[in-house]
Amino acid sequence: MTSYRFKVTAGGFSSGGPAETAAAFDLFATRIWQVRLPRLAPRSAEWVSTITAMRAASPEPAGRTNRGGWNSTGHDLLEQPVFGDLREAALAQCRAALAEMGAGDLAFELKAWANVHDRGGFNFAHLHDGCLLSGTFYLQVPEGSGVLAFRDPRPGVVNGFAKGSRPNACRDVHLRPEAGLMVLFPHWLEHFVEVHDSDTPRIAIPFNAVLKTGGAG
Repeated sequence: MTSYRFKVTAGGFSSGGPAETAAAFDLFATRIWQVRLPRLAPRSAEWVSTITAMRAASPEPAGRTNRGGWNSTGHDLLEQPVFGDLREAALAQCRAALAEMGAGDLAFELKAWANVHDRGGFNFAHLHDGCLLSGTFYLQVPEGSGVLAFRDPRPGVVNGFAKGSRPNACRDVHLRPEAGLMVLFPHWLEHFVEVHDSDTPRIAIPFNAVLKTGGAG
């Protein structure tokens, strides 16, 4: 449990004295991570082609939270040799993030799939239960791609009067994706993808870091 020392300078209460100023403390911050991976750009065309071929071979989407597009069944996308470079990059970024969270000694593996949005496609609000960490790698992001939105995780704040970016206000945080960007975030952070507005598909590779059986690293 984290303890905070709230230090406030005492002021007099006599009339005409200096006005007391309250010290402000911003609590309950939620950390996400972003990293651009331009070194993977030469693989993009091959990865897009691979996912397009997967969709053609098995056109029925897995469903889950994807609407108006296609997503792959199973969670072993990054186990395919063609995605080896991306798998290693995702493992490295997850290790670093988990270390910051005090879980650097945990043995984990990645569960990943392809997520494609056609025009009008989106993902409705959800979270990834039972994981250590969640993430997404953006592979193809045409103009008009739907943004990734994170919902304010404080359950009571939605009932507050204040909205927007002011203190103690309720707001969603929008992240505009770009090709080659990897984003990591807590698995419990509710998120959704807004409507895709392009005839070129938006292609992302979501993944979860999950505890290996046994758990020790």
